[in-house]
Amino acid sequence: MKVLLYSEGMSLIKKSGIGKTLSHQIKALEKNNIPYTLDPKDDFDIAHINTVGPNSLHIAQTARKHGKKVVYHAHSTEEDFRNSFIFSNLLSPQFKKWLITCYTSGDCIVTPTPYSKRILEGYGIEQEIFAVSNGIELEFFEQDPIKGLTFRQRFGFSAEDKVVMAVGLYIERKGILDFVELAKRMPEYKFIWFGHTPLYSVPAKIGKAVRTKLPNLFFPGYVESDILRTAYCGANLFLFPTYEETEGIVLLEALATKQNVLIRDIPIYEGWLEDGKNIYKADSLESFEQKIRGILEQELPSMIEPGYAVAVERDLANIGKQLKQIYEHVMEL
Repeated sequence: MKVLLYSEGMSLIKKSGIGKTLSHQIKALEKNNIPYTLDPKDDFDIAHINTVGPNSLHIAQTARKHGKKVVYHAHSTEEDFRNSFIFSNLLSPQFKKWLITCYTSGDCIVTPTPYSKRILEGYGIEQEIFAVSNGIELEFFEQDPIKGLTFRQRFGFSAEDKVVMAVGLYIERKGILDFVELAKRMPEYKFIWFGHTPLYSVPAKIGKAVRTKLPNLFFPGYVESDILRTAYCGANLFLFPTYEETEGIVLLEALATKQNVLIRDIPIYEGWLEDGKNIYKADSLESFEQKIRGILEQELPSMIEPGYAVAVERDLANIGKQLKQIYEHVMEL
């Protein structure tokens, strides 16, 4: 059983969460001794497709035409396409139709969470859908105080500075407008957002937010994973104010580094992330401000260890085992 792992346009998506999934899948399969190829011209038994471009659909259709099995990985939904780029809300109904065309070209579908599975089922898709986390490479994101010190030195923060970090594209859905507003409300804390999107592709209000000049607000842009993990190790809080996700790989990265984490209280996280039990949640600017102060001033109990346990459950070795079961299942269809 040999698997084709395919992601279209990696040069365009490598800085996004979807771009990270390919490397996660490679490691997950290697940890479980599952043969794979990245070349569609190679011989393979199963095509595992991560993207929804025209070439991705072509490969899925061609594979099935030649008697091969197709596992389509549903990373995107209409819901998380909205409030992203210019005209995204206008185009979202057409995007949904295209997603359905792509996803139903597979023998089965994999998606990161039970929440995204419910969304896809709501589209009327009849293929079997499996919820499997994107996973996390625990060894790479291990907490390391030396890396934390490197982060503070690199970005000019003192040992006394209390630093709130976030990671994501410059899009409204990620909560970037709220992040900037929180920086305005709490000048005593430092706020740093990692990630980048060309400003010509997003609404003017996003560009205005990114250009905001505050002494405690920083937008260093996209950084590679080895630098990003130093931030996870050295910041005081990872803030994830996103309004819609199918999972959120950066959230798992923060949990894996034993970082304090505060997320928006949205349906995706119901059932596996519980406020005050393994994470902290907020649902308004006021509650975000309150929780940020409570966490940074150590007025709230630490959720670091129970949060880390969530990441451990999603270690790539475990994800590989789940994918192997799905591959074996689809080969029998």
